[in-house]
Amino acid sequence: MSVAEVTRLSLLAQPHHDGSCVVETPRELGDEAVVRLRAPRAARVDSAVVRYVRDGQPQAAPAEVDEETDTEVWWRARFPVENPAVNYRWLLGQGDRRYLWLNGLGASVREPSDDDDFVVGIDAGGPAWHLRSVVYQIFPDRFARSDLQHDRPDWAVSREWNALPTGHGPETQFEWFGGDLRGIEQRLDHVESLGASVLYLTPIFPAGTTHRYDATTFAHIDPLLGGDDALASLTSAAHERGIRVVGDLTTNHVGSGHEWFRTALAEPSSPEHGFFYFDQSLPDGYVSWMGVPHLPKLNFASAELRRRFEHVVANWTTPPFDLDGWRIDVANMTGRYRDADFNHEVAGAVRRALPEDKILVAEHMHDARQDLRGAGWQGVMNYFGCLRPVWSWLRETELPEEFYEITTQPLAGEDAVAGMKRFRAGIPWPAVLHSWPLLGSHDSPRLATVIPTLERRLVAIGLQLTMPGVPMLFAGDELGLEGLWGEDGRRTMPWDRPDTWDRRLLAEYTRLIALRRSSDALARGGIRYAEVGADAIAYLRESDGERLLCFAARAAHQPVRLPLAELGAAGVETVYGGDAEREGDELVLPDDGPAFHIWRLEA
Repeated sequence: MSVAEVTRLSLLAQPHHDGSCVVETPRELGDEAVVRLRAPRAARVDSAVVRYVRDGQPQAAPAEVDEETDTEVWWRARFPVENPAVNYRWLLGQGDRRYLWLNGLGASVREPSDDDDFVVGIDAGGPAWHLRSVVYQIFPDRFARSDLQHDRPDWAVSREWNALPTGHGPETQFEWFGGDLRGIEQRLDHVESLGASVLYLTPIFPAGTTHRYDATTFAHIDPLLGGDDALASLTSAAHERGIRVVGDLTTNHVGSGHEWFRTALAEPSSPEHGFFYFDQSLPDGYVSWMGVPHLPKLNFASAELRRRFEHVVANWTTPPFDLDGWRIDVANMTGRYRDADFNHEVAGAVRRALPEDKILVAEHMHDARQDLRGAGWQGVMNYFGCLRPVWSWLRETELPEEFYEITTQPLAGEDAVAGMKRFRAGIPWPAVLHSWPLLGSHDSPRLATVIPTLERRLVAIGLQLTMPGVPMLFAGDELGLEGLWGEDGRRTMPWDRPDTWDRRLLAEYTRLIALRRSSDALARGGIRYAEVGADAIAYLRESDGERLLCFAARAAHQPVRLPLAELGAAGVETVYGGDAEREGDELVLPDDGPAFHIWRLEA
């Protein structure tokens, strides 16, 4: 059977493996990994070998039959893990000198690139609590303000709470609406009722802007937000409700007003001078992020700089502040300049400074796979494998920002799924599970603007909340807030205008979040596609104790029929959306759209 013949089989009849099929994971170099392959009998696999890499050299580990049923054969192989991250893929025999390679992108008769292999390593990944989480991103200045009085700094341009941000203009980064940490604490009822279990706060250190990515110190919390005591109070109150709190740390740059940079300018012989890239041939005399003068770039060739960041990381993740981890800003550029690349070293140092039960997620807007191999970042904000393919399949609005317009051009379902699969190929499975699938952030257009039709937007949300990873939503998305680009979307929460809330949207978010947090299959399970067409996508999320069938349709389509034998199910129970019909030995999925459905498979 050729690869063409295999790919003509239904997706459920094709050989399958993903990181969830790693049944024994190594913890130390030299331990063995044990992996399994699902081979439906229709694929006619009669031999299997794992091709893995040790010290740069490909090796082979034969597989043997581990389990058989009437419809499929499971193969098992074991191989030593001698390096921190080991690539592997399957070589499947089909008799008469016919062979298939199977990697993270699927089957191929041509030997594929190592870049898309499966990966197993000795890093266990993030903490277990993170896998059951849903993350709620808050831009502190725009979420809620308390009755505390704060003196307006000289740089701030005061705005009324219900005014729209300027969006683009010289005052954009200085617009001050007055949200603070006490205000967030006073609105925890909303977060709890929504079902979100992690607050991710964009920067809260003192700065010269309201976005605060230009920190002036990491030694204390911005008094405009309530200071150190307000953070300790917020984390304590959140923890009492079972809600964790994650901070935002800039490791790539600081603000030009930062105490380290001021010392570096004033004292060329100081250790701080080595924290930056000074170059008199440059217009400003130093390297800055994207050429923005008030964001000087950090030079991690300095061992003292690394030591200080380790102190910052540890200080705020232990009592009394007790943050539950960090999101790292501009992680893809951190430690990288010309011929210098300290990115993996910085990621490892930050990780080692964290207590074991904390999470470390990196900002990364494109292909992050090379940065997720090793004991550093535990996951990334998943623009590459979630936002961009989902937007490309569902979006309805032309976008003024060129980056999002170009990278989310209209795609059919087959191409959107290929983008999702590519993110998962080439990285360890724990990095997949601890990454944040998202549909918008404070740096992007708002979901309600990109996909204004509610039914189609619910398809996007359903996809986000059922794909592997820890979903993240930007505060206000659940109410239907809009915005054409990042700054335009940083709108205030309309607490005093409940008539503007999209109540149906809020209810559906709440239902899907509750399902996501209660499901072991969605938290830890593998993903296996059952049908992928231009307008409809069906996939299974499977763990040892639970199997869910998810179905997303962007428009009305031809009915999708799935053999119950290939599903390994006697029937289904509707969990979300409409019912599926049983016709003989087939399950017929609804042909309407836009729509999203979830069914639990019955053994």
